[in-house]
Amino acid sequence: MSDWEYRLEFAQQLDRQDPLRTFREQFFIPQVEGRPAIYFCGNSLGLQPKNAAAYLEQELEKWRALGVEGHFRGEHPWFSYHHWFKKPLAHLVGAYPDEVVAMNSLTVNLHLLMVSFYRPTPQRYKILCEAGAFPSDYYVIESQLQFHGFDPEEGMVEVFPRAGERILRTEDIVAKIEEVGSQLALVLFPGVQYYTGQYFDLPAITRAAHKVGAVAGFDLAHAVGNVPLRLHDWDVDFAAWCSYKYLNSGPGSVGGAFVHRRWHQQKDLPRFAGWWGYPEEKRFEMKKGFIPMEGVDSWQLSNAPIFSMAVHRAALEIFEAAGIERLRQKSEQLTGFLEFVIRTAVQRNPALEVEIITPSDPQQRGCQLSLFFHRGGQSVIQQLRQSGVIVDWREPNVMRVAPVPLYNTFEEVFRFGTLLEQVEVTEEG
Repeated sequence: MSDWEYRLEFAQQLDRQDPLRTFREQFFIPQVEGRPAIYFCGNSLGLQPKNAAAYLEQELEKWRALGVEGHFRGEHPWFSYHHWFKKPLAHLVGAYPDEVVAMNSLTVNLHLLMVSFYRPTPQRYKILCEAGAFPSDYYVIESQLQFHGFDPEEGMVEVFPRAGERILRTEDIVAKIEEVGSQLALVLFPGVQYYTGQYFDLPAITRAAHKVGAVAGFDLAHAVGNVPLRLHDWDVDFAAWCSYKYLNSGPGSVGGAFVHRRWHQQKDLPRFAGWWGYPEEKRFEMKKGFIPMEGVDSWQLSNAPIFSMAVHRAALEIFEAAGIERLRQKSEQLTGFLEFVIRTAVQRNPALEVEIITPSDPQQRGCQLSLFFHRGGQSVIQQLRQSGVIVDWREPNVMRVAPVPLYNTFEEVFRFGTLLEQVEVTEEG
């Protein structure tokens, strides 16, 4: 949109025209000195749905009233509780219900999936990731390489931006995949990069990996609930994600996993097994000799964490009502307005030596914009926090700002701009 206006009335008009504006009422907005905060940190921890407490209380009451019988009685028996998540998660990541499951946490799921999909040989053992990956992804890759007897310095291949650039070009990622070629066992990339906010071309990366005989897996922590995904159609092999960022399911809540259908019939695929991955109808026969369930459910290990799952169910019901396509449409508009507002504020406040390192192309980003400060970034973020703005800082010098379409408004974006143009930039703090 090229006809943005830097006026409060303009932002308020956009809010009145927003078909998703009522969803904000379904969340608790943090307060700063008695006023609603401008919460632009949903990329780190999403806000609490107002119905979360009731859903959690339902399961607490079931525990109080039924004890162990809660596994098999009530509207949502604990034994099969994870079944409910199949359809909403499939909608979010573009999959069939038997390709997705809510289980464990993100890094646990990455390790479990790599047991199956990272099968190195002396000739094909390298893992490709982006330079500046999230620490957990680095640690997963390093430890998996070491576990299999390889030196991480040799086995991990990083793709760096070109000189003078801050984001990766798809053609450079593909070129690196082709360069490593027959030595490449696995590509493990994020959907959206946590630091820069870049949304990668997952279909192109997957095609390139498969062309050289490698597996394509993705960490979708910053992508799920943020951008539409088509994991099945893109032929992605596996993926994992958390639920506490854009999915608003609470700190450390249950994660999720995807395994493409074409892997489901390979019963001899190596995996670390647990009894929750054993066929439900035979599970209580308590026999040795693991038999994997059909689909991704065979990667489950243990009983579902029901209290986390209850909050997750409350949050996903909101996504089902809003629809990821409608959320994406608003997100592109909201983030586009944020980019305009930030650029206007920087023009009005020459002391701000800052650049937006997230791509301007809406197809290459979600709702996060990363502001790279050449100086004084810590002083800016402190002043914003004192004014009731909640954003986050990533070392060495990036402020991440994420207006989430479920609960943020155009007026908040405008007010953020007016605060940004008033800050004093100092080297201290």
